[in-house]
Amino acid sequence: MSKRSSDRRARRAGLTSFRSYLVSTVDASARQARGPTHARQVKLRIVPDRLVVSEVFDSVQGEGPSTGVPSTFLRLGLCNLACVWCDTAYTWDARRFDLQDELRSRSLEEVAEDLAQRALKNLVLTGGEPLLQADALDALVPTLTQRIEVETAGTLAPSPTLLAHVAQWNVSPKLASSGNAVSKRRRDDVLSTFASIDHAYFKLVIADDTDLEEARELLDVHGVPRERTWLMPEGTTPERIAERGRWLADVCTREGFRLGTRLHVVLWGDRRGV
Repeated sequence: MSKRSSDRRARRAGLTSFRSYLVSTVDASARQARGPTHARQVKLRIVPDRLVVSEVFDSVQGEGPSTGVPSTFLRLGLCNLACVWCDTAYTWDARRFDLQDELRSRSLEEVAEDLAQRALKNLVLTGGEPLLQADALDALVPTLTQRIEVETAGTLAPSPTLLAHVAQWNVSPKLASSGNAVSKRRRDDVLSTFASIDHAYFKLVIADDTDLEEARELLDVHGVPRERTWLMPEGTTPERIAERGRWLADVCTREGFRLGTRLHVVLWGDRRGV
């Protein structure tokens, strides 16, 4: 079996399991909120000709090597992880949010038209986990004219089509503080693929010394150069970002990592659409 076929089968297997989780949790959320006779039909399925979208907005990139670059953000819904400190849980957490209200299933033509009307030249595909909808992105991305960045947790392998069209990968493997089991958050085969791509940058959310030690080990295993690694302080307030950022600045100075921040949090706090 070719590597491409193997990657495709692995992605489909993961999506099948995730679809079952998605349908059950969204349906349960709808029943609880509206009662069994008023639950709306579940429409948030992953399909190759539509995208489950959370929001589209223009701002500046707040994280990673493109920090400060004016960008359009296409935030997709759904995720295969459940980080305890996630500040975009409205894209995936059916137990805390009504995903029928938070998310929309949009045709690729509608999404492409929306993006074509925006003036900014840098497009960030984010989530959630965008690569859960890789088949639809395979169809959409080649039609776009913007420079494209993709933000991913590094648990799903990129498709050949996306590899050919994406200018920058922002890979954020989740560490211990995320609260995800190692078996769910760490896929060394996928991380090896990203480590071999020169335009893939690793962006690690660091909350404490345990995260930092795990980050060092992960990066060493995969031979990720320090100059392609951003250490970003975990936090959803400017004060927390500054406090942990000062600690990480010392680490980066000693060890050669790049220091990341969360510029949108520093400027606007914990708000959507910025």
